[in-house]
Amino acid sequence: MHTERFDVRSGTHSQMIEITDRVADVVRKAKLANGLVTVYVPHTTAGVTINENADPSVAHDVLAALDRSVPWRQDFYQHDEGNSAAHVKASMMGFSVSIPVVDGRMTLGTWQAVYFCEFDGPRTRSVIVVCS
Repeated sequence: MHTERFDVRSGTHSQMIEITDRVADVVRKAKLANGLVTVYVPHTTAGVTINENADPSVAHDVLAALDRSVPWRQDFYQHDEGNSAAHVKASMMGFSVSIPVVDGRMTLGTWQAVYFCEFDGPRTRSVIVVCS
């Protein structure tokens, strides 16, 4: 098993940042021929997902849909820090994804990419990648 951690810096409050190449670099360093790569985000107001990378409007649309579904209205939540919406969005997206690796390559579909999802930025966050 091979584990690596890297940082991601968000520039806005809510943002989807493609990290596919960074994850692929970890897979290459691990010399994983066949197995599973898991990408994990150890934060309660950020997540990780797989989605389309060909059209940047997809990430925009995902963030817009989450904003409509989970508003930032503070009178709506009990949590005192003012970032409850970020906690809910992160839980909806999830904190990990697992991708099969075959012949040394992640088996992502043609238009798929791995995205770090920031919901309480801008910040510097950690991503943990485990190859097994």
